[in-house]
Amino acid sequence: MASQLLRLWRRYRSVPIVYRIAAAFVLGSIVGLLVGPPAQRLEPLGDLFVRLLEMIIVPIIVFTLLMAAERLSPTNLGKIGGQTLLVYMVTTTVAIVIGLGISNVMDPGSGITLASGNVNTEQAPSLGQQLLNIVPTNPISAMAEGNILAIIFFVLVFGIGMTLVREEADADSSIRNGIDTIFETAEAGAEVMFKVVWGIMEYGVIGVFALMAALFGEIGIEAIGAYAMLSLTLAIAIALQMTIVYFLVILRGLVGVSPLAFLRGTREALVTALSIRSSSGTLPVSMSNAEDNLRIDEGVYSFSLPLGATINMDGTAMYLGIVAIFAANIAGVSLTITQQFAILVTALLASVGTAGVPSASLVMMAAVLTQVGLPLEVIAMIAGIDPFLDRLRTMNNVAGDLAVSTLIGKWNGALDLTTGVWADEVSTGDAIAGDPSTD
Repeated sequence: MASQLLRLWRRYRSVPIVYRIAAAFVLGSIVGLLVGPPAQRLEPLGDLFVRLLEMIIVPIIVFTLLMAAERLSPTNLGKIGGQTLLVYMVTTTVAIVIGLGISNVMDPGSGITLASGNVNTEQAPSLGQQLLNIVPTNPISAMAEGNILAIIFFVLVFGIGMTLVREEADADSSIRNGIDTIFETAEAGAEVMFKVVWGIMEYGVIGVFALMAALFGEIGIEAIGAYAMLSLTLAIAIALQMTIVYFLVILRGLVGVSPLAFLRGTREALVTALSIRSSSGTLPVSMSNAEDNLRIDEGVYSFSLPLGATINMDGTAMYLGIVAIFAANIAGVSLTITQQFAILVTALLASVGTAGVPSASLVMMAAVLTQVGLPLEVIAMIAGIDPFLDRLRTMNNVAGDLAVSTLIGKWNGALDLTTGVWADEVSTGDAIAGDPSTD
């Protein structure tokens, strides 16, 4: 009996984790539809999976960013940071334009009347306050609260400080040796955390099954009329963003690699994002895919991915614009070009301040709707289907983070196209992107 169980376990483990998670996603959905509300009792198993991922976010950011600070000079770190921020802002702006454009064509929300509802919203912080909040008054408190931008700022400042002190210290001084020890500890810690990631992903098969069963057990298949049109509008906009911006422009045009290879290399992260609808929660898996599959140097992805999980919310920004058009239609008003431009700017800034956690965009919708005088009751109308739409947005966000990281790696000679998923896609003669001399 024991030997049979051992054989079954080995056969189970021989199936790639991404296929096991995908099967859990489908089976959980089916169980939720068949069982109905009682399936929500499985939700704690799914919540445990999310909590396990959240548990390692802060340590993996700290360890990998310290390693980045060691490998990059302050000059290069500033260059990579500037490039990353610029590309993130461009892709987010394009995402909002796509969302508004598709919304004007699809016209979601037309033909129905506004339903009343009470929604508790929080006042969105101003741009100045968002920028100020990047600098933590207490770094330990920022880590305890999971304030990702503040953590990134402090760890980078600390890491760069250590790099500068090490350069100024004597070769055999205790200060230099102590700093080297800290960097070595960070490298060991990062390796440990990546091992922990895959242990968590093994449990993720159960977690994803439970999450999907609970979701479909709660909402069933009732999504008709305006809700179906809203969902379709978002799906089309995301498909265009991923196909045109990420696959054709960034990957094929600027990096020169196959989008299909990119999808193979990021499937674990995309499935995880689709399952747990949290960019921050998916971050450990995204980093692991960047390291093992996409072969991006740690000096790039350890900065670009945590930053992207915080400020690069293409799917969220796109959705905020779509919801504004949806709200205008059900309120019976037409938005002018000027008002839609105001939506673009507000959605861009609001997406930067949106946390990479499930349904955080519901809070930021208040800022966008208020900007153009639209009723906040719309938030109550869509809150019920937001968990489903949030999955699509999160998958788009994570795909954008990884695509931009690949591009930044290419620009800085930190992308190895001779190994990983690229090995079979690029010929030996032109697959030396990891060599800066080819850029």
